[in-house]
Amino acid sequence: MNRQKKIKQLLKAHAKKASAKLAPASKSKYISKADRLKLAAESTLDPTTSSESE
Repeated sequence: MNRQKKIKQLLKAHAKKASAKLAPASKSKYISKADRLKLAAESTLDPTTSSESE
């Protein structure tokens, strides 16, 4: 592989990675099982506390 081809390949790879970072995420961010349980617990507690305070 000659020098010019190698440099061109590297520049293309860097450009591809940069454009991928700028593109919107195609899937949602991963949330761990523990965090999901915490969020579920908080969401079940919120409606009960708001109704009690009224």
